[in-house]
Amino acid sequence: MAPQVTIVAVDSFTGKLAVVTGGGSGMGRELVRQLAAQGCSVAACDLNTGAVAETAVMARAEAPPGVRVTSHACDVSDEAQVLRFRDELLDGHARDHVDLVFSNAGIGGGSSFISDRREEWERTFAVDWWGVYYCARAFLPLLIASGDGVLVNISSVNGFWASLGPGMPNTAYSTAKFAVRGFSEALIEDLRANAPHVRVAVVMPGHVGTDIVANSFRARGLPEPEQMSDAQLEELIPRDTQAQLIHAGMLAEDASADELRQMLVRANADFRDKAPVSAAEAATIILDGVRSGAWRILVGEDAKTLDAAVRAKPEAAYDYAELFSVPAEEPEAGTPER
Repeated sequence: MAPQVTIVAVDSFTGKLAVVTGGGSGMGRELVRQLAAQGCSVAACDLNTGAVAETAVMARAEAPPGVRVTSHACDVSDEAQVLRFRDELLDGHARDHVDLVFSNAGIGGGSSFISDRREEWERTFAVDWWGVYYCARAFLPLLIASGDGVLVNISSVNGFWASLGPGMPNTAYSTAKFAVRGFSEALIEDLRANAPHVRVAVVMPGHVGTDIVANSFRARGLPEPEQMSDAQLEELIPRDTQAQLIHAGMLAEDASADELRQMLVRANADFRDKAPVSAAEAATIILDGVRSGAWRILVGEDAKTLDAAVRAKPEAAYDYAELFSVPAEEPEAGTPER
């Protein structure tokens, strides 16, 4: 029988130094704020320098004395920028190690390997996978130097289920998130054999209220939806996609360009504001999981339900009617039927 994964709890975040990528909004912002409030110094990075600077201001206001929070510009898909971020934070915090790394930065896009532009597909994959890989390469030696470091990689439910449902492929994001999950699980034995005082945790959130829709536009060099040109809209939502949206009742048949822009604005707001789990709640779940020593952290009841369904019927993972069918439970002996 394979040995059990060692559970190593974190007594406190006080006095530690954490790295958070994608710290400008969503779960990243909430991780920074909650870590700082618990006495942990934080170095946060993001593509959006204004947003991550705002996060740092918020976190400092809520932090006890002695906590240092710094903000940095970094595109995690560029290894040179990740290494620059590493050097900046070590200098700014006057440390020779880090204690916690949250590889949280992520974007969506490149849904179809077949019909989407290769550049869009590879941009999504680069941020969501290579960003995690480059951060592990840059920061794992510093976690080893800490004596009790924790690497926390954010995957997704799309790291064990590679779809958004009928007619909604999600190939670039899912491929990257499967890679993140596989890499993280592979590191369990690698760390146990070669750096036993460091551990890894992989997080699989379901639908969490974040600004990933708007952030994904930004990461692909697009402006806010209200400022998109007609040509940018056409590229982002081509005619065949518009036809699918019309068929699904999500778009009027004679929708104007302005109506398309407003649909994108609503999509971001709805994804953020109508989620079953807020970004703050997700950050709390993640930090509680890290503190408890868990190596696998599911965020949200939707994540737990989907995980259980896929594990119970792996061969039906993409037969949606079968996957989500709930068989009637047989009454136990001696239990009256209702």
